[in-house]
Amino acid sequence: MQHYATSLQHILAELERIDLLIQVQLQRLQDNQSTDTTFQGLYISENELEELLAKPIGQPRWATATTPFTNDEVQAVFEELSTDIRERKAASIQQGITLRLEELARSFHLSAIDINILLICFAPELDLRYESLYSYLQSDVTKKRPSVDLVLNLLCPSLEAKIAARQRFIPSAPLIKHNLLNLGDDPSAQQPPLLTKYLKISERIVNYLLNIDEIDSKISIYTKYKLPQVKLEELLLPTEIKQRFRLLTQEQQALTDGCIFYFQGTYGVGKQATAEALCWEVDTGLLIVDGERLLNAEAVAFETAISLVCREARLQGAALYWKGFDRLLEDDKQARLESLIQQLEDASLLTFLAGEVIWEPVDALQDIPFLRVEFSHPTNAERVQLWQKSLKGETGYGSETDLNILASKFRFSGGQIEDATATARNITHWRDPQQQKLTMADIYAGCRLQSNRKLSNLATKINPHYNWSDIILPSEQMQMLREICNSVKYRTLIYDEWGFDGKLALGKGVNVFFAGLPGTGKTMSAGIIAGELGLALYKIDLSSVVSKYIGETEKNLSSIFDEAQTSNAILFFDEADALFGKRSEVRDSHDRYANIEVSYLLQRMEEYQGVVILATNLRKNMDDAFVRRMHFSIEFPFPNKKERRRIWEQIFPKTTPRSPDLDLDFMAQRFEIAGGNIRNIALASAFLAADDGGAIGMNHLISATRREYQKMGKIVSQGEFGEYERLG
Repeated sequence: MQHYATSLQHILAELERIDLLIQVQLQRLQDNQSTDTTFQGLYISENELEELLAKPIGQPRWATATTPFTNDEVQAVFEELSTDIRERKAASIQQGITLRLEELARSFHLSAIDINILLICFAPELDLRYESLYSYLQSDVTKKRPSVDLVLNLLCPSLEAKIAARQRFIPSAPLIKHNLLNLGDDPSAQQPPLLTKYLKISERIVNYLLNIDEIDSKISIYTKYKLPQVKLEELLLPTEIKQRFRLLTQEQQALTDGCIFYFQGTYGVGKQATAEALCWEVDTGLLIVDGERLLNAEAVAFETAISLVCREARLQGAALYWKGFDRLLEDDKQARLESLIQQLEDASLLTFLAGEVIWEPVDALQDIPFLRVEFSHPTNAERVQLWQKSLKGETGYGSETDLNILASKFRFSGGQIEDATATARNITHWRDPQQQKLTMADIYAGCRLQSNRKLSNLATKINPHYNWSDIILPSEQMQMLREICNSVKYRTLIYDEWGFDGKLALGKGVNVFFAGLPGTGKTMSAGIIAGELGLALYKIDLSSVVSKYIGETEKNLSSIFDEAQTSNAILFFDEADALFGKRSEVRDSHDRYANIEVSYLLQRMEEYQGVVILATNLRKNMDDAFVRRMHFSIEFPFPNKKERRRIWEQIFPKTTPRSPDLDLDFMAQRFEIAGGNIRNIALASAFLAADDGGAIGMNHLISATRREYQKMGKIVSQGEFGEYERLG
């Protein structure tokens, strides 16, 4: 038996059956028409009224008219066409030829009458002459689309058959439920009966039948199709998890018949890659939906959008991957969540829901398997492998040791590593378009740019530009600052290789306490640590984070830690005594709640695996119990004369013109001020000297010092400036 060469050949053969039905009805209508049709459709004559009353109920006037062929002859031709189509379809399937109409019927469980209804509606999309034929059969040139009544008259030989076929147009019927057909109202009629509604085949279904696979324009803005390229053995997953997935793929029917996975984990830990790998194993594509964009879209109602997405997955023969699913877990999204779950159960698609928070359905899904899989962050060794894979082909970035240090500093997921590498390559291209040799400095810059950008809305980013030679502190404090850096540098060695990771559940980060008067070097020290480690530094003023409204402080702190977690940024909390001040007795609910806020911050600090620095101007204001929980506690003393002399010497850049008469020994001995004040005086004196057109002299330093004292609220006593009293 000859097969169909293409899917379109099959559709054209099916339309021959529809043509036969239309031809028979046209002949009946023509035989039944009155000889004068001038005013037909404009008024109803008495004869027409009598004919309307005499005709059988549920049938048009022409339904009982005779034709040149008997009903048996028409039925014989119809059966002959149908038999030929069935045999050629079978031959085509044996040849491996995909017939789109057959695939549509299989995917959406369409009956024979569903297919015929669809073909009647599809015909005008292929040939406009059908519009004229339908207008003629409906005695109205404006009705170019088939009505429900016309379709039933063409397909149903009796009133009983028509009543049974009406079920194909109810909301739960496949054609309507899956948006294959759209029911439209006659604009001239109010609350019209079902029979007068016109039928329009969906544009996406037309394209599908014509071998066009472009995603429906109504959902394309937040939906994309991907052909999987990742294999299960290529994934960096725990052996136990990978083995379970392998067992699941061996039962392909269980997956392809419908199964809902919930993949829980932060961005980039491999949720989408795992979904792709499973789809690779069962030989299916993946339809990826941006759930957050869909929620914010206004063009299509949410329930309709879900239906169109499920329809698209079936048309593409794809599994469904829903990004940002946990947005639906918010309290005000409960109705939408239930709608999605209901439609997914009905669709019986292989579905992957991806989110970051723990979720189990309130009611266990009855008709479809549900599996929750938690994705952990990669270990340091796995991060090194991910960096090696991402940097494949690059040669100038450094050694494996450098990658170990990089992986230890930035606790990135696989997705973040890919993003950082892409950013680093862009930086390289801008820096050196010709050579484009990726350096470790470029990679670090790319990593810092991946430090969650939203964090800038919650804190102030500080770009480190100081080094160890810029700060003057006693040796003990300097040693402790270096120990803080070592705690980050050697974290992988201690926790992973030396086994301390198994001994500690929390507290794997570095919590530091800085205490000292303004200008003694707390912020500078934080910047030096950040620069030494190559990490981003964010300064948060705790006095602005603490809120008088119950619950707001925790919300603010949660946002900060959540955003910082992926970047391993250093968090520098200034004005720590705003929250950690000595606690008084609990006298009211506000006092109790203040203790809750403190406990919450301590909890998040213990969970955070980066560096957290708490700074205060007055050590005595802090509760000793809190300070004892810090890994490091550093007192920044007021500089003595010797230290002040070193600060004065280093504060001026080498290129700054200075007068030989600068008496820095006098400045260090006479003025007991902190390094921050010295910096202000040096800068102010430079501007004074520039205005005088010469080098910085003692007159400029004395004038700048007077201004700084005024700003500090200090009273300058008579003779304080000694031999330089007359200057400034």
